[in-house]
Amino acid sequence: MPVVDADLQPLSFIFGDDGLVPNNAMPLLVYKRAIELDARHPEATIEKLFGANGWGAMWRNGVYDYLHYHATVHEVLGVARGNAVVRFGGDRGTEVAIAAGDVAILPAGTGHQCLSASRDFSVVGAYPPGPPVEITRPTPENHARALQTIPQVKMPQADPVMGADGPLVRLWTLPS
Repeated sequence: MPVVDADLQPLSFIFGDDGLVPNNAMPLLVYKRAIELDARHPEATIEKLFGANGWGAMWRNGVYDYLHYHATVHEVLGVARGNAVVRFGGDRGTEVAIAAGDVAILPAGTGHQCLSASRDFSVVGAYPPGPPVEITRPTPENHARALQTIPQVKMPQADPVMGADGPLVRLWTLPS
């Protein structure tokens, strides 16, 4: 199992609905230097951790350079190689520098867009069990649909980094 500091706490960001990107009342969580990566197989290190915590449907790539969100699933992004600046929360969101070993956990509806990246930037993405991911662009029609689908997205059973007792389980609560 990849080495993770048991006392690790994520940074937390909450973004409001901007009229095109719905975002979510639950926070984006960013773990800095969360995973001690195997230098020869960093993607496999992340996949093993995410899989052990019940997150699957994994892929390897980067982060799209256009603004988008996922209205039917939550997403985790584990940085395997390189670094990037990603804006989370839409056009009025927050720019976050991420690098190898960092992990970002996005609740459904959270806008994200890669603004710049090193040539070797590589990410492993994964999702908790549920419907397949859909890439949604910010339009008024998509926003209206997302407001219906986001509240129906099930809560993950575990934090993809820290497991069933991880911070996500405490910090992500459905609005009452």
